[in-house]
This record gives sequence, C-alpha cells and structure tokens, in this order.
Amino acid sequence: MTGGRLRLGVLVSGRGSNLQALIDAATDPGFPAEVALVLSNKATAPALDRAARAGVPTVTLAAKGFADKAAYEQAMNAALEAAGVQLVCLAGFMRLLGPTFVEHWRDRLINIHPSLLPAFPGLDTHARALAAGVRFHGCTVHYVRLEMDSGPILVQAAVPVHPGDSADSLGDRVLAMEHRAYPLAVRLIAEGRVRIDGDLARIEPGLDACVPAAALNPAG
Repeated sequence: MTGGRLRLGVLVSGRGSNLQALIDAATDPGFPAEVALVLSNKATAPALDRAARAGVPTVTLAAKGFADKAAYEQAMNAALEAAGVQLVCLAGFMRLLGPTFVEHWRDRLINIHPSLLPAFPGLDTHARALAAGVRFHGCTVHYVRLEMDSGPILVQAAVPVHPGDSADSLGDRVLAMEHRAYPLAVRLIAEGRVRIDGDLARIEPGLDACVPAAALNPAG
C-alpha cells in the first residue's frame, strides 16, 4: 500500500465480511484509503484471519484484562494512534463504545448498520423489518454518536423485500449491499467530499450516496 492514503482502523468481533470488503477495495491503487490496523476484542474472531491473509497488522484486546471500560478504551486509542489511524470503521464490533472514545474520534468514527436508519436501530433488524411489513430494507453507513445507531448518515443502500423472504434471505441481500456501501462511504470521506453540518452529513453536490438496489437485484 502506498503513502498518502487515508489510514483506516477497523474494529471487529466476528467474521469480518465488511472488513474484507474494505481490504478488497484497497487493493485497487486508485482507492484513496488503506486498512492500517484491525483491532478485535475477541482472539477467535475469523476477521483476524482475514487481516492476516491480507498482511494487515492486528491487535487483540480482551476487555476482561482491564480494570474498567475507560482503561480498555484508552488502550484501544493507544493502539489505533500508534498505527497512525485517521478513520475508525466499526465492522461488527460487538461492544458499546463509551463517551471518551466516541468524542475522541468524533467525525472520524463510522459504523455500518443493517437497516435504513433511523428505522430499526439495534439488533434483529431483518426479522423486525419483515414483521413491520416494509417494502424496502437495507443498510446505512453513518458517523457514530454516543446514542446507539445514531449520527449523520453517509451512505444508504436499499433492497426490495420479496414475498416469502426470511430473515436470512433478506439479510443475505442486505449484506451484499453493505459490501458496496462501506467502501463508497470511505471513498467519500477520503476524497474530502463530506462535510458535517450539525446532525447531517453533506455530500459534495453531484455525488450519489445511495447504492442502487438494481445493481445487485436486476429482476427487482
């Protein structure tokens, strides 16, 4: 990876498919960001194997090894800053972040959530979307604020809800869109095309911050 690219720190707890999407995007020399560090709270996270195969440095920090949340997040900050991280990307990091961490990385911390926020924050989004009878579902990349699944929205991608969908089948289609939306959001930030205006993320005029569902669902 070459110099001059935005350095990403990716926080993971699980399989790391969105991490893989960022790693894959960064293999393109024209992509303006690189994954500088992968940090996990779980030593067994498959995402760490993905990082190792790509030659990306990793750090594992188990929360039980620290006196309290503040000490744990101080260690996270130290690892990220030592790696020269400029933007932190949450990719299935299954810990709620505290105010010190969130404010330290304010406007430099993003998350991807499997719903069209502000609808369905929290867990079990696909089952809840089906239960609500929505016609479209999707994912959202947003800046992180202290309140869970809140913050200025960067990119959204929508998929249609099909008759007979299960939470798994719907979730698979949403996940495919996540893998397109996250690199797009990182590109917009890295190219300086995003401006935070209160609770809104303003995208440079003429740029589309929506991933078209038709790209992956041509039959509708």
